[in-house]
Amino acid sequence: MPAATSSSRPIPASAGIGLRAAHHADFLEARPDIPWVEVHSENFFADGGRQLQLLDTIRHDYGLSLHGVGLSLGSTDPLDGEHLRRLARLVRRVEPALVSEHVAWGSVAGTFLNDLLPMPCTSEALAQLVSRVGQVQDLLGRQILVENVSSYLQFAGNEMTEWEFLVALARRAGCLLLLDVNNIFVNASNHGFDPLAYLDAIPPELVAEYHIAGHSVVAAAGETLLVDTHDAPVAAAVWQLFAAALLRIGRRPVLLERDARLPPLAALIAEARLADRLMEAGRARVA
Repeated sequence: MPAATSSSRPIPASAGIGLRAAHHADFLEARPDIPWVEVHSENFFADGGRQLQLLDTIRHDYGLSLHGVGLSLGSTDPLDGEHLRRLARLVRRVEPALVSEHVAWGSVAGTFLNDLLPMPCTSEALAQLVSRVGQVQDLLGRQILVENVSSYLQFAGNEMTEWEFLVALARRAGCLLLLDVNNIFVNASNHGFDPLAYLDAIPPELVAEYHIAGHSVVAAAGETLLVDTHDAPVAAAVWQLFAAALLRIGRRPVLLERDARLPPLAALIAEARLADRLMEAGRARVA
């Protein structure tokens, strides 16, 4: 499996933001003092146009991460050849520092569900994902990151915990982990496990990046459910779990995700800088 390669600006162990279309114009005008941004890969699959020109401009001054949401890595359908072709073309064009996808599925029998659905934690599902991550890495000629997703039900046939599944996937496929701290918190609340036990089970050398985001609290069937909505500021409890991750795993690039009810760009960047302050505080404690 090829090692990760990139000739773009490197991404430091600092906070970046998810750059969404509503902020493109403001970002180009303000050129904010942050080191890196993440974009959703599929939004830049066009053959040309202003979107690609935007990436060409940004990549010269900022670290760039491509984050996929539509590859459906965990599906039993064959990998979408056209999707992969466009992703490979985009990677060659912008040479991102990081490329990531989700440990999830979103299609069955050719029908796409527009969601990131969790995997059953079974040896069969693990083997399927290992094979497909390998195919993607071989095609791209580089290592990718895979992200844990939120879930609201558990499979009756699970053979291992979510964190055991993730670690086995990373080790067997030769990929790295994009650890979504909000999703760990959401799943811990929804399914009743200790999020610190999850963090303790993740070998630090497998983690290349963190995500943090906001979630919503909803009532469902008489119970309280947390939903990974990316439409609110990061909750205080998630900041606390992020601080715990820094102590257990260490400082890594961290991405503030916001996809709905977007605040002004300046407010988003100010929230991302909270992550930088937490990382600096953690460094001071270690020192």
